[in-house]
Amino acid sequence: MKEDSCLHAALICLGMLCYSHATSTEKLNHSRPSLHGHHEKGKEGQVLHRSKRGWVWNQFFVIEEYTGPDPVLVGRLHSDIDSGDGNIKYILSGEGAGIIFVIDDKSGNIHATKTLDREERAQYTLTAQAVDRNTNRPLEPPSEFIVKVQDINDNPPEFLHENYHANVPERSNVGTSVIQVTASDADDPTYGNSAKLVYSILEGQPYFSVEAQTGIIRTALPNMDREAKEEYHVVIQAKDMGGHMGGLSGTTKVTITLTDVNDNPPKFPQSVYQMSVSEAAVPGEEVGRVKAKDPDIGENGLVSYSIIDGDGMDMFEITTDYETQEGVVKLKKVLDFETQKFYSLKVEAANVHIDPKFISNGPFKDTVTVKITVEDADEPPIFLAPSYILEVQENSNLGTVVGRVHAKDPDVANSAIRYSIDRHTDLERYFSINPEDGYIKTIKPLDREEIAWHNISVFATESHNRHQEAKVPVAIKVLDVNDNAPKFAAVYEAFICENSQSNQPFITITADDKDDAANGPRFIFSLPPEIIHNPNFTLRDNRDNTADVLVRRGGFSRQKQDLYLLPIVISDGGIPPMSSTNTLTIKVCGCDSQGSMLSCNAEAYILNAGLSTGALIAILACIVILLVIVVLFVTLKRQKKEPLIVFEEEDVRENIITYDDEGGGEEDTEAFDIATLQNPDGINGFIPRKDIKPEYQYMPRPGLRPAPNSVDVDDFINTRIQEADNDPTAPPYDSIQIYGYEGRGSVAGSLSSLESATTDSDLDYDYLQNWGPRFKKLADLYGSKDTFDDDS
Repeated sequence: MKEDSCLHAALICLGMLCYSHATSTEKLNHSRPSLHGHHEKGKEGQVLHRSKRGWVWNQFFVIEEYTGPDPVLVGRLHSDIDSGDGNIKYILSGEGAGIIFVIDDKSGNIHATKTLDREERAQYTLTAQAVDRNTNRPLEPPSEFIVKVQDINDNPPEFLHENYHANVPERSNVGTSVIQVTASDADDPTYGNSAKLVYSILEGQPYFSVEAQTGIIRTALPNMDREAKEEYHVVIQAKDMGGHMGGLSGTTKVTITLTDVNDNPPKFPQSVYQMSVSEAAVPGEEVGRVKAKDPDIGENGLVSYSIIDGDGMDMFEITTDYETQEGVVKLKKVLDFETQKFYSLKVEAANVHIDPKFISNGPFKDTVTVKITVEDADEPPIFLAPSYILEVQENSNLGTVVGRVHAKDPDVANSAIRYSIDRHTDLERYFSINPEDGYIKTIKPLDREEIAWHNISVFATESHNRHQEAKVPVAIKVLDVNDNAPKFAAVYEAFICENSQSNQPFITITADDKDDAANGPRFIFSLPPEIIHNPNFTLRDNRDNTADVLVRRGGFSRQKQDLYLLPIVISDGGIPPMSSTNTLTIKVCGCDSQGSMLSCNAEAYILNAGLSTGALIAILACIVILLVIVVLFVTLKRQKKEPLIVFEEEDVRENIITYDDEGGGEEDTEAFDIATLQNPDGINGFIPRKDIKPEYQYMPRPGLRPAPNSVDVDDFINTRIQEADNDPTAPPYDSIQIYGYEGRGSVAGSLSSLESATTDSDLDYDYLQNWGPRFKKLADLYGSKDTFDDDS
């Protein structure tokens, strides 16, 4: 064991010796690299030549921020093959070569031409090479080296933020961490103490302290009270060089706010509150407010209020206004000044949220006394009952007392009350009320069957103040009196078959009574005494407010009698009872063998029994023949060119008059009203035929009829006029009668030119010359040309 220890110590010493030798060799090569080779012998005595590097170095150093007048010498490069004759040329390349770093190509000295800043760039990598000055042939391979910028303390510490904000609960223990501030230094932390920082507090003592190495700010005093001081301003300094003299420093400001905790109970500023309220106030109305002060804020300052004692607990209530943190006292029930004038309440204010850490500071509540005075108010009258239900019999005499309503003034003055009916609720004015004592009477007859209930309203008004009034509903029930007789419940129509069996019911009847149940059913049905032994029908009372009507005999006949009227007496169960006689209509009908009704028409029954099948066929044949005749008549009528009957619009006489072209002269138009002469027979339904001459009711006197072939037109006309004047049945056609029958078949032929306008026939009117002077004008107009020429 002892030998092992000695061996281990020997190895350590040997290692240190080798390290020291290598280090001295490296430093030597830095200053002057060697270019000689080493000669070694082989195992067989052969000499081996090993090429040695021309220069070897690790790095150069240059101090930053150098501000001297001359360039800074960084170092010197020298090759072992350089004999000093100037044939070797040194070349520098790499980062900053020629700009920041320059080399003397003969001596190999390297200088920094610019001020360097380590914080901008900490090192530069360069390459050096030795070449033949004349041929530029490399004499040695290029080699890299590093120039490091050596740091100086030229940067002060800087905090991450210019201002910090932090919170810490009030009443915190000493040493409670508040916030950590951090500063940084741009100098090299691995070289010297330029970046070694130390924190200290410049402002904020004795409330806070800071840890020198970490920058953590902690509380330094116990029981700091937010209500005394809420905000603190602390200044923290960071200094490099480990805080020693000559170090650089930086500062920052820290604003520390104490957050609230519930360390204060609510407190009323006074011990008694005085309030007043009118007795006229309605429930829910605000009476007053109380407030307990709590210096805490937020949820720590929330206060709830409650009534814990007092004779007004049932009359008042308190709620919390969380916006103002006040307790609002409100009316809970209606007050009465005459009953109680003063109330007292004990109100408690307590924190909503309590911190267990400070429970020992409690209790967190306070109490106060609230005294409330009730003020008298002029109140409206009060009815002794909230509503009234009265009764009165229908058909009562006018002035019957229905009942009474009563109200009083609740005030101390006890004013007189006047009563009135709200006429909007008694439009028909059935009732009146005594304004002094409130008795209600009838002023119109009442009928329960029309209105069973009357709902009115009564006002009670103070005599000295009309604005103070009260209103109460009054329901008046009209009691029933048996004043309506029962009647059939419906309009009954009864039917019986001709072959009905005796004692067979054919209809069930019931009754209806407008009176109520006490004066209505039970109904009693019976036949009048005078027909109690009716041979055809009988009645059976079912004793359930119905009755059956039965057939007493069989063998009814519609031919003998098809309708029966049966009177029925109905009585009600009122006191005194009332009755009425109602008539039941019973029809006799024909039925089939199953008793189903077929027909109740007596006439149809007789017609059906008297007609056979042959008679019906004959009737149908006659109808067909009549239809055929009508069709033929219409067809023939359409084929005729002119109608057989003279209609008003086709009357030729009227046309002649209209065109002022009738015979007999114009004086006929002026002497007679042609409208009345147009068709006098048409008044009695007689329309003259144009193609048939009228038949005379008397024989014309002999000697008056002209010869058939007579050409004396004047005589012909006079004869016709005389016949018409002496004929009492002939209409007063006068001279117009002649034209009613001229035309086809007339001896003289037609004088009308209506048809000549549509024909090309050449008519000869020369015979008009022989008719006398009255027809001379016609002869001149229609005569032949030769005749006209001769006359001229």
